Amino acid sequence: MNFWLEPSNRAAFEHARQITAYFAKSFYFSASLLPLEKRWATYAVYGFCRYADNLIDKRRDRAAAEILREVEFLEAELRTAYRTGESEHPILRPFIVVAQRCAIPLEYPLDLLRGVQMDIQNTRYQNFDELYVFCYRVAAVVGLMMTHLLGYKNAAAFGHAEKLGVAMQLTNILRDVQEDKEMGRIYFPLAELRAYDCSENNILEERMTPAFRELMKFQVQRAYSYYQTANAGISMLEPDSRFAIYSASRIYCGILQRLEARDYNPFLGRVYVPKHRKLGIILQEVVRTKFLTAQERIAMASGLGWR
Repeated sequence: MNFWLEPSNRAAFEHARQITAYFAKSFYFSASLLPLEKRWATYAVYGFCRYADNLIDKRRDRAAAEILREVEFLEAELRTAYRTGESEHPILRPFIVVAQRCAIPLEYPLDLLRGVQMDIQNTRYQNFDELYVFCYRVAAVVGLMMTHLLGYKNAAAFGHAEKLGVAMQLTNILRDVQEDKEMGRIYFPLAELRAYDCSENNILEERMTPAFRELMKFQVQRAYSYYQTANAGISMLEPDSRFAIYSASRIYCGILQRLEARDYNPFLGRVYVPKHRKLGIILQEVVRTKFLTAQERIAMASGLGWR
């Protein structure tokens, strides 16, 4: 019987599916086009990541110490689940099934939880090296986990997956400048603010000066450079999974493009890629990936025939 249909797991996997459908509509649509086993595995991984993120992203009437205790409990249960192969926690139950089937190392979900802890304890980052650690923990490790379940032809895919996760988190930071500062967080490295003759007040007071615009340009170009590095690794994934990652990369680049169209001003409300545009990108990538895969098969057959 398929792992997501086993009576003891069915309700937990359905819960993970519903979380994905509710919190990530475009991602859910993209995942629905994956082969059945990868689709349900994706729901399980996304459900765990979303649950961990929601501990801090959802506004709740809890002190930081109380949220940290929740994260610590989740970490303890995660470690036990990896050791025993099971959990009664509703979100860890499907995740541990997939983690064992796809050989997802324990260090990846643990790093995600460390990133959640960082976001509770840190509201400022002194330099990009510090910020990179945060981006790695909250986003890059998600890409690394997804690489395990989507499948890969070359282990070098993991390095590219890390860069894509960092690129996406940098994009989130640029998209959410206004939202984050309302929660007391500034993710721009303070050293870079100073290098561009800016300060925290540019963000706290929403002052879009020429200097801050130049800083935004620099941040956008940095994000683009990470996408460029990351995209070279997508062809290393199994063919039936590539379209989902190509689509994600294009959709997130679309956020950067919309920021550019606003003259890099992050204080005019949250930018987003319209739903119809997202669906168009996903369908384009499904068709394009199938075409490229067919070309690969023809090239391989021709090569074998020549030999």
